Amino acid sequence: MDLTPALRVAHTSELTESERGRIRELLDTAFEGNFAEEDWEHSLGGIHALVCDADGGPIAHGSLVQRRVLHADRSYRVGYVEAVAVRADRRREGLGHRVMAALEHIVDTAYDFGALSASDAGAPLYAARGWQVW
Repeated sequence: MDLTPALRVAHTSELTESERGRIRELLDTAFEGNFAEEDWEHSLGGIHALVCDADGGPIAHGSLVQRRVLHADRSYRVGYVEAVAVRADRRREGLGHRVMAALEHIVDTAYDFGALSASDAGAPLYAARGWQVW
């Protein structure tokens, strides 16, 4: 029997109000109260990669939203990673990597490139996956 929790990929519009509320709770807890309303708003309107426990509670999350970046008189479609978090008691199980793999697949197939802003705690995850400081 496979005990690995399933990963779900869904647009914000496909998440119920309850699911959005539970994701927000995960983010508030994971970021120890340092996840502002503005941060939450930035994570909505795109694609979410979500791993839930057997009771449907989110244990890992990340979202990908479209942004435009202007550089050298050119506009680029960028997949911007937002709101990546893993519940504290489930860290170091590879769940963050699973979330990022799903989001990176979308970046690779739908955008010119991906971008994110990493916290000090999150930076090792992204570096291990090949993300580079720009």
